[in-house]
This record gives sequence, C-alpha cells and structure tokens, in this order.
Amino acid sequence: MEENIILTEEESKPSNFIHDFIDEDLKEGVYSRVQTRFPPEPNGYLHIGHAKAICIDFATAEKYGGKCNLRLDDTNPTKEDVEYVDAIKEDIEWLGFKWDNIYFASDYFDFIYECALKLIDKGLAYVDESTPDEIREMRGTLTEAGVNSPYRNRPIEETKALFKRMTDGEFPNGAMVLRAKIDMSSSNLNMRDPIIYRIMHAHHHRTGDKWCVYPMYDFAHPLSDAKEGVTHSLCSLEFENHRPLYNWFLEVLEIPEAPRQIEFARMNVNYTLTSKRKCLKLVNDGLVSGWDDPRMATICGMRRRGYPAEAVRAFVDKIGVSKAYSVIDYALLESCVRDYLNENADRAMAVLRPLKVIIDNYPEDKTDIIEVDINPNKPELGKTSVTFSKEIFIEEDDFMLDPPGKYFRLCPQKEVRLKGAYYIKYASHETDENGNITAVHCTYDPESFGGETPDGRKVKGTLHWVDAKNSADVEVRLYERLFNVPNPSDEEGVYSFADNLNPESLTVLSNCKIDAGLKDVKAGDTFQFMRQGYFCVDKDSTDEKLIFNRTVALKDSFVKKA
Repeated sequence: MEENIILTEEESKPSNFIHDFIDEDLKEGVYSRVQTRFPPEPNGYLHIGHAKAICIDFATAEKYGGKCNLRLDDTNPTKEDVEYVDAIKEDIEWLGFKWDNIYFASDYFDFIYECALKLIDKGLAYVDESTPDEIREMRGTLTEAGVNSPYRNRPIEETKALFKRMTDGEFPNGAMVLRAKIDMSSSNLNMRDPIIYRIMHAHHHRTGDKWCVYPMYDFAHPLSDAKEGVTHSLCSLEFENHRPLYNWFLEVLEIPEAPRQIEFARMNVNYTLTSKRKCLKLVNDGLVSGWDDPRMATICGMRRRGYPAEAVRAFVDKIGVSKAYSVIDYALLESCVRDYLNENADRAMAVLRPLKVIIDNYPEDKTDIIEVDINPNKPELGKTSVTFSKEIFIEEDDFMLDPPGKYFRLCPQKEVRLKGAYYIKYASHETDENGNITAVHCTYDPESFGGETPDGRKVKGTLHWVDAKNSADVEVRLYERLFNVPNPSDEEGVYSFADNLNPESLTVLSNCKIDAGLKDVKAGDTFQFMRQGYFCVDKDSTDEKLIFNRTVALKDSFVKKA
C-alpha cells in the first residue's frame, strides 16, 4: 500500500543549489557553522540586482542560524563616498535585513599588506615597472599564452625594497604595480600574473592619507572573507572565472578554514538600467531627478515610488536561485507589487483629471456621510467616512457627450452609479469660450442611496468621485518605465541613451483632487486610488501641497514600443 506524503511549503520549494552545497559541507564536516557577507563597493546606489544578492546572503545565513555581515569594499578611494555607505545601510534595513556586524575592507588593509609581503617572501609576487599598455599586451588572449614580464624574476629583496618605496609614496600613480607570480600560460586569463597592488595617491574616506598603495579587488576579496571568518562567499556568476584565483591566494597564504566561493546568476530585468556608470550619466545629464528618481531601478528609487520591501523580496523569491543566465520581465516585479498592495493598501477617493458635476436637484444644505471600507481585504480595520454634497468631481474621461458603443460611464443616454452614493443622470453641461466642457449638470435619484432602488433597477457603470466641498488639491506624478526598449544598456546597438528614453515615463498632473481626510498623510504612505492604481506620498510633499507618486497601475498598461 502506497503511503501519501504531504510536503510542507518549505519542503515543496525547488532545490536551492547554494543550500545543497552548504548542506554537503556541513554534513562532511568542512565547516561547523555558516557565515556569509554582503560586500558592495560604496561607489553608487544599490539597485534591483543587489536586492537579489542581499536576499541570498542574508536569508542563507538566517536559514542556518549563522551570521551575515555587511562589508563595504572600499579599496578604490577615488570613487567612494560616505554618502553611498549611508545609502547602502538604509537600503538593506529597508529590505528587512539586519547585519550582524559592519566592516570595511579598509579595516583589513594592514592584514592584506602583510599578505602581500608574504607572497613576496615566497617568491610569488614581484614589482613590475611596465606600463599598463605593456602589461595588457603581455597578458595574451584567450587563444594565445601570455608573455613573462621582464621584471618577473626580479630578486625578492629588490621587490621588497621597491614595494616599500611604493608604500612610502616615492613614485607617482601608474609608475609600477605589484603582481602575483602564477602562470602566464594559464587558460584562465585571471591567473596570468594579476596585479594585486597599485599606486594611488588619493585621500581615503576612512584611512585618510595613511596609504598610497591599495589592493586590487581580486586580492582583497578572499583575504577579507578569510579575516572575517566567512565560510561561504556567495558571488554573482561573473566571478566564476575568478574562483581559481580566489582559491590560489587562500592556498598559498595557508589560510586556515578557507572560505568557499559559490556563484549564482545575476538578476537581469528588462527595461531597466543598473550599470552604476550609466546610471550616474543619467543623473549628471539631468535625464532623471537623482539616484532616487522613482523611474530608476535603484532600491531607493523603488522605495520612493512606493514599492513595498515585501514585494521586492517576493519578486526575488519567485525568480529563485540558478546559474543560468536569464532576463526577467519587469511586469513580474510590478505584479508582485500589485499583489502586495492589493492586500495591504488603504483605499481612498481621488480624481486625477477633475470634471465638476453639479447635482441640480440635490438640496443646497444637505450633506451625506458615507462609510467606506478602509481595506476590503482587512475588515478588522473598519471603515472611514467621506462626505457627499451638491457638487462633486469625477474623472474627465468618465463623461462623454457622444460616446462609442459599450460606453457605460456618464453620458446623455445612460444612468450611472456614484460609488457608495446615488444614481445620477445627465441634464446639461457648461462650456468655456473654446467649447471645452467645464461642468456637467445632473439629477439624482434620492431613493438610490447605496446602490439600491425600490424598483430594483441596475446600472452597469459605477464612478468614483470626490466631494468638492471636502476636497484638497494635490499633485500626482504618473510614472511609467524609463526606457522603451528591453535592453537600454546595449551600447553596441542602434540606440543611444536619448533614443532609449520613454518620453511618457513621467506625466505630472497638478490639479488633482483627493478627499480632504487624507490631508494629514506623511511621506511613504500608500493608498489604492479607486479605479486608478496604487499611489504613495512623495518626499517632496509640503504642508501646503501633497504630492503622490503612482507606484503601479491596477493592471499592466505598458505598451512595448519597437
């Protein structure tokens, strides 16, 4: 007799190859604990791709009851800034993670320098006075072996003396470098005597002017991991070819309990740009308002746009962990945002392009109080009150004098329902000197309050509205994707940055109406504007005027342009 086995949600999830490796290491006693790290360089703002790495690094440590540290890879002082350090910390905390410790690669500069001296003493490093072009030429190609530098067999004592003089600041930038001595004929170009230290006369944001030589990333990375006690160094796939070099440094320097590097595929999302250099160009050229422009794929940009951290984490979880290159449709991220906000965002009445409606037979001194659900998915939150009176605002496109077929909104031929209020019928309209409709006059059925009528008649159209007497003027910024081609970073293609930009990525509406009860909201508060989409309060809001960003529409309305 077969036994029915019911898997838990955790057990039914697809296998995570990173966790499979860790399970194997723990089972075989390679490690008795798990420690990871998230090591960004503080030379820009984190983006959606970093969100995947953050989730993998922190969630892996959490699963195994281990530690995950934040380590800032500050080995290039010419590009790094405290501004970026602070932004990185804020982004990680916003995503819902907390590091066990915060470190900097610069914390280990003395240790890394001692390791360089050990390599020299072992005859495994030398000072090379060749120019950068000469070193590049000597490196060879994928099909041709490299050529030994004329300085490769420089005596150990001479190399030590030169390296000290480099450290003492006797030479200008680019005069010489320290290279590891490995194998210039290796099939892996990273093993062909890589540079491990270069001269850089630059003020460091933490160490000041103590150093004028700085380690290269490939040298600092494994040694920082080792010094910190990392067991599993989780990296994106472009570091796979660097793993032999990572392991070589740890082996020849006889590092105990050396960490294991494991690579996973990066997150590539279409219609986004994540290159720090290219994003900086967008900012510097004024094509966006800053790193936190809500159209940017930066974490701070998504946060300002109103993307919930929970939705971003759900997006990463849906994608999963693999080693296969793939491009994720931006619509999947938006879908995760909608799913979360549909369940959690409070509902609100707002009219983006207001058209005044005057209900002729509604008493001047009458005001109805209408109770509406704060969130229909969370009845425990209760209801809130809005007012209804003689003059209201509806959406401009919810009225047409001569509508096409299957038009179920307000028009001379049809009766419509105002959500939570009454049935109304068209009576007349007003126009300005140019013939534009400025107001619509209607009549209402006093017995249709709440959508019920004594004769049981039904209408197909239901409109949202805002009471003119209790409304507030707000600005609304409608955001779409910044680019109208799937791969805007394709510099070899026919598109330039200007060609790639979506001219409709931002529409500003300055005279929108919201229920006055929302006037006390604060930056970051999120709402579903009925029939419109999800919106959040922008940080540019003032006491005099609120500004709302559209986070995402109720459904995907983005039209892919050729």
